[in-house]
Amino acid sequence: MAQAAALAGHREAAADVCALCGRPLGARTEWHHVVPRSEGGTETVPLHPICHRAIHAAADNAALARAGTLDAIREDPAVARFLRWIADKPVDFHAPTRRTRGHS
Repeated sequence: MAQAAALAGHREAAADVCALCGRPLGARTEWHHVVPRSEGGTETVPLHPICHRAIHAAADNAALARAGTLDAIREDPAVARFLRWIADKPVDFHAPTRRTRGHS
């Protein structure tokens, strides 16, 4: 129980900027497993919902596990293009996210 409370406090303290784009977080924050839970990951980072969707649109869980870090994910051409596009948007900006990893 104490561990859960400590984790909640850590999340609140760390949740001031998006771990992917670096912009301040807005009204909603989503927590992303850098390495998916299905692949054994436990570390989570705060993201804007649109940034979270962009990551999962660009890579499946196996690719995210191989990447292993947000720095590696940022190097993906689709994610890099997204980061340039989102840089000047308001923190609570919302737009539909297109899948780029071969889905229809």
